[in-house]
Amino acid sequence: MSVPSRRQPLHHATPPADAEAPLGLRFPDDFVWGAATSAYQIEGATKEDGRGESVWDTFSHTPGRIKGGDTGDVAADHYHRYADDLDLMRDLGLHSYRFSIAWPRVQADGAGAPNQRGLDFYRRLVAGLLDRGIAPMATLFHWDLPQALQDAGGWESRDTALRFAEYADAVFAALGDDVPVWLTINEPKTVVQNGYLEGHHAPGRQDPDAAHLVAHHLQLAHGMAVQALRARGGPGRIGPAFNLHPCYPADGSAAAAAATTLYDGYENRFYLDSVFTGRYPADVLDDLGPDSRLVRGIRDGDLDIISTPVDLLAVQYYTPIYVTADGGTVTRWPTSQADWQQIYPDGLYDILTRVTRDYGPMPISITENGLPTPDPLGADDTVDDAGRVAFLRDHIAAAHRAIADGVPLESFHVWSLMDNFEWAEGYDQRWGLIHVDYPTQRRILKRSAHWYRRVIADNAV
Repeated sequence: MSVPSRRQPLHHATPPADAEAPLGLRFPDDFVWGAATSAYQIEGATKEDGRGESVWDTFSHTPGRIKGGDTGDVAADHYHRYADDLDLMRDLGLHSYRFSIAWPRVQADGAGAPNQRGLDFYRRLVAGLLDRGIAPMATLFHWDLPQALQDAGGWESRDTALRFAEYADAVFAALGDDVPVWLTINEPKTVVQNGYLEGHHAPGRQDPDAAHLVAHHLQLAHGMAVQALRARGGPGRIGPAFNLHPCYPADGSAAAAAATTLYDGYENRFYLDSVFTGRYPADVLDDLGPDSRLVRGIRDGDLDIISTPVDLLAVQYYTPIYVTADGGTVTRWPTSQADWQQIYPDGLYDILTRVTRDYGPMPISITENGLPTPDPLGADDTVDDAGRVAFLRDHIAAAHRAIADGVPLESFHVWSLMDNFEWAEGYDQRWGLIHVDYPTQRRILKRSAHWYRRVIADNAV
C-alpha cells in the first residue's frame, strides 16, 4: 500500500451516521470488484520451504525500525491459512484478488533456478482462486527484495533490474497461463521516497542522489518484465501499479503553481511519462541536474524498454497533496488514523480523469484504495468500522463519476482484504475488511466486509 511522506494532520475524520445509505449508482455489468494484499504483509512463514531473506526481514528485525518491534515473521499466517482465506473471498463474492508474489520465496538469493516449493505455493493459490471463480491478479514485486541482491547494491545496481527480468520470466513460465492480469512493480515511488529519501522503509537509506537512480532501475525492471511476458506469448495482460497523488497549489500564487508543477513531476509524471511517452519529465531532469546519478545512469535504449506498450494501468489512490510556494505541503482535509492521508474522494476522480486526458484512454484498474480505522473488536464479536464504509462508499462514487465522464475503469480493489503487517507501523494500524485477531489468527468480518458484499452483489453503491 501507499505511504507518502508523513505530514502533520489538522484533524481526524468523523464518519457520518448514514455511512451505508445507498447512493443509487450502478456500475457497468462487466465491472470487477476485488480486494488486495501483499506477500510480506500477510504470508508469514518467512523461513519455510526454501524462502530466502528479504530486505523487509532485515529491516523489521533491526531495533527501532518498526513500531512495537513488530515483524512480518507470522503476519496473518496466510501461507498456512490460504485455503480458508480463499473461502472468505468467495463468501464475500469477490470477482478478483490482487496479491503479490514474494521474490525470495521463488529465488532465495534473487537469482538462479527457481525454488519449486515457493512456486508450488503460488500454483495452489492460483488454482484455489480459479476453483472459486475468482480471477487472480498477480503483482511481481511488492517491496520484498531478496537481501542477497540488496547486499550486492540493491536497486542502485542496474544488475538488479536484469535479475528481476529473469525472476519474472520464471514466474510467467510457472503461472502465466492461469493469471489473466499481471502487475510489475508495486508503487516504485514509495520505494524511492520511503526507502531512499526518508529512510523509514527498507532499506532505510536517506540518499537523494541514490533515490532517483533507484527510480530509474525500478522503471527499467518494469519494462523488462513486460518484454519477458511478451516474449513468452502468454495470454495475460500486464501493466504497472502506480500510487498517484493529485497535486494542487496551496494558494493562488504563481510561486505555488510553479512549485506544484515540479512536485507533480516527481510525484506522478516521472513514472507516467516514462512508461507512456518514453521520456522523463524535462523539468525533473533539469531540477536534478546533469551530474545526478539518475541522468548519468540512463543508457541508450532504456526509455524504449521502459515504454514497452502495456495493456492496462493500475492506479492506487490514497491522498491529495497541497503544495506551497516554497515546495512544502499542507493539510487541507480531514485525515485518517494514518496522519499522511487526507480524505478527499474528489482526488480519485481528478487523477483518473487526468491520466485518461493526458495519456489516452487506456484500461485502468483501481488496485488499492482504503484507510486505517481503530477497529476495536466488540463484546458481541463484531467490528463496527463505519468510517471505512463511508470512505469506500464516497471513493467508489468518485470512481463512478469518472466512468460516466469517459474513464475506461475496469475494476476496484479495496486495500486491504484483511488486517496485516503495515510496514513501519507494524500491527498498530488496521486496514482490512476482515479483522485478524493476531494471537489466535481468527478472522472476523467487519461491518465494511458485510457492506462490500452487498455492493458486489448489487453492482452498485
